[in-house]
Order: sequence, then C-alpha cells, then structure tokens
Amino acid sequence: MARHFPALSRSGFLLPSNIKASYEGAGEGRRSASWDATDNGINSINTPALRNLRARSRAAVRNDPYAANAINKRVSNLIGTGITPRPKVKDEELRNLLQELWDDWADESDADGLCDFYGQQALVARTVETAGECFVRLRPRSLDEGLVVPLQLQTLAPEFVPHDKFEMTKTGNIIRAGIEFNPAGKRVAYWMYRSHPRDASSLNSGYNQLVRVPASQVLHIFEPLEPGQLRGVPRMSPVLKRLRSLDNYDDAVLFRQEVSNLFAGFIKRPSPDMGQAPRDPVTGQLITADRDGFTPMVALEPGTMQELGAGEEVEFSKPPDAGNNYPDFMRQQLMAAAAGTDTPYEILTGDMKGINDRALRVVLNEFRRRLEQLQFNVYIHQLCRPVRAAWLDMAVLSGVIELPDYAKRRREFLRTRWVPQGWAYIQPVQDVQARMLEVNAGFGSRSEMCLRTGYDSETVDAENAADAQRARDLGLNYRTLVEIDTEHDDQEKP
Repeated sequence: MARHFPALSRSGFLLPSNIKASYEGAGEGRRSASWDATDNGINSINTPALRNLRARSRAAVRNDPYAANAINKRVSNLIGTGITPRPKVKDEELRNLLQELWDDWADESDADGLCDFYGQQALVARTVETAGECFVRLRPRSLDEGLVVPLQLQTLAPEFVPHDKFEMTKTGNIIRAGIEFNPAGKRVAYWMYRSHPRDASSLNSGYNQLVRVPASQVLHIFEPLEPGQLRGVPRMSPVLKRLRSLDNYDDAVLFRQEVSNLFAGFIKRPSPDMGQAPRDPVTGQLITADRDGFTPMVALEPGTMQELGAGEEVEFSKPPDAGNNYPDFMRQQLMAAAAGTDTPYEILTGDMKGINDRALRVVLNEFRRRLEQLQFNVYIHQLCRPVRAAWLDMAVLSGVIELPDYAKRRREFLRTRWVPQGWAYIQPVQDVQARMLEVNAGFGSRSEMCLRTGYDSETVDAENAADAQRARDLGLNYRTLVEIDTEHDDQEKP
C-alpha cells in the first residue's frame, strides 16, 4: 500500500497548508473569517490600549461592586498586614539590631506621611492590580530631617511615566514607553512628570514637565506576562467589557421590576354612552380627566375596600419576574469574570451555596498558590529586595549602623527572608494537628511552621519563655490541652 507523507519545504519544515490542516485553530475557513488575532509584539499591542484600559479599570473598581470586591480581596490576600523581613545574618545581636532599626524606619518610610512601609506595599499592590503597574521612587533625605534612616519612598501612579514616549537620545540611548535603555538593553533612566499629568489641580503648577530620573532611584513593579514586556496591564483587562455588559443587564432587570411594581391594579369600565360623562362610583361626582384625557390614579392603602360601579372590574397588575434563568445566567457570567481576574467565584461574590469545606479547601489552595507566586516573583523581588538594599546602604553611609567590611560583605548582610502574613486556618484543630505531626515526623521544623503563620520562631520562643517565667513568679499554673487530655487518659487506665 502506498504511503503519503506531508509535503516539506526545502528547509525541511512543513508547508503552511499542512500546518493549518494539522491545527484547527490555524484554519482560515468560514468559521475563522471574523477571527481577529494579531501577531504583533506585546508592546505594540498593549501600549496603544493602556490609557483606555487604565481608565476603564478604575471606573469599574469605583462603580462595579464585583470589580471592587475582586481588587479588595486580591490585595488583602497578597499583602495583608505586610510582607516582613527576617535578617539571616548569623550574629544574633546584630540580627536583632537590624530588625529593630528596620521596624523603626518602617513607620517613617512614606514620603507622603500617610502609611508605613507595609501600608505602602498594599498601596502598590492595589495600583498594580487596578492600573497594571506602579512606580516607587527612592528619596534620600538629609540628616537634619531626623529620620531613623535618611531614606523615604514615594509611590507614583503609572501616568507619571508616559507610555507613548518613544525617541532616540543624543547619547545613543533609546527611549521606549518612557523608559530609557542603553545600547546593551539595560534600563538606565525613567522619564517622569513632576506631577500627575491628568490631575487638574496641578496643570498650572509649573511642574507638569518631564525630567530624567536614573533607574537606580526608581522601582517599576508589574507582572510581566510575555518576554520583553515594557509596561503592565490592569488585572481587569480580560473582563472589563463583560462586567460592563453584565452590570447594564442587571440594572435593566432591576429597573424593569421597579417600574412594573409601581402599578397595583387597573379599573376597567365599559365605554360610556354618547353624551354621558363618567362618574366616580364612590361619590357619584363627575370624574375630571387630566389634560391627557386620563382619569387620575387612585392610591391604594392596606385594607382598602373599593366599591365599583356597575360594569366595572379590577384587573391587578402582574409584573414580570426576573426570569427563571436569571440566577443561573448571573452565576455563569460571574464565574467567567472570576476566572478572568484570577479570583475564586466564592470569594468574588460571597456565594457559598452548595460548597463544602473540602471543596473550599481546594479552591483556597489554588488561589493561595497563585498569590504566593505573585508575592515572591513580583512584590518581594521587585519591591522589597531593592528597598531593603537601598535602606541598608543609606543606614551604613549615614553612620546609623556600623557593619565591618560592609563593602566586601554587603551580600552577606543583605541576606533576608521575606515572610508574608500567614494564611488563616481553614479547620483550626485539624490544621494545627497536621503541623504538629509534620514536626514530630521530621518533615518540617518549628521555625518553618512559625514562618508559615507569619511569625518568627525566635520571637515566639522568647515570648513563651517570658510567659512561663511570669506565671511561675505569680504562682500561676496554666496547663495545655495536651496535658489535660494526657492526665484524663491516665486516670481512665485500669
């Protein structure tokens, strides 16, 4: 039997016709005639759309309850009370000194004086989730300002760096989307406005001009989705149109119900005889029509009994309901919106109907895994680590702390473990017992279990020792449940 092989080009690759025949998605038939899929690079696609995407994303968060809830829940789970540092230097005294110095500086980190460092983390995360990206400018301060460490952070909206600025500099560098690159492709500067270019209160302030800021003083925080991506895209981008259409549909149903329920009933009368004016069946008086020729509406009150005239009858209003498929339709559309925002449907809507604790655990574990990816790959790497490095450099240069051979051992002193806030227990008793079994079996350490909850084991041990000593000094005897259960079991033994 003759065998037929796919036609190959001279270079050895399958010809285009064969490739399209192999993948349905590459076909160009009638079903794909309206399929508009561009093959342009990521920056050519998202840069022209950024202004509309940001504006519409912010409008959705301001006005759409589901969009606002998605952003709020993502930020609260990403940052919580803060992603905190734990120095890894071996000297315990130096480690405690660094931790205390950082804690004091964290209260003074905000150049605007509105948040501490962990509040700035939440503000950065909210800006990234809503607008796609955020800029943080490192602001060295003078010693006269009385800061613990003469350094502060200024959080800036993405509009401060114009995404439509493309040009070649006199030095041979190239500016792409407001970011200046050297011939080697390294970021060397950001071109920034002195004030927000879209803020009406600052248009006449004289500061609405571009300045060149070295890249060493700027942090650019966003989630890169493709190699070579220059600017971030709002989280709500895939579902903005869907949420707007869904909100309009929901408002239309609500308005229809509101209007329909305004009418309680209608009085039907036979056509009056020629030349005979209609009379009120209660008073017998002539009914005066309004200028449109209609009789005035009669208000209904609870318990009212209305006597009608001969030949008259009442037809009660039967307003249409929202439809039998309304709940299912809304649920299906909100599930799509939840998937598009990387947020579980149950968290986006608060709808826990039909879900048990085991299914909820699966949902939360997947959600948390995704958030941990962002915590470590975006916020710790792009924000926390460079801030820590700039902070320690400034602390040493200003003489706030003395570190021997800092220039040679800088990498050693900078080694830090960043710990996000721990996840809440889903089933407290079972979760704690599982961690105890992990430690007893050698699958984990107490230090690791403490870090999972967002605490430091050394701090926990010190607090436990202090509590135990204070209890002994006061003559108190606190017993754990384990000790009580053990004594109870011993008493029941024959």
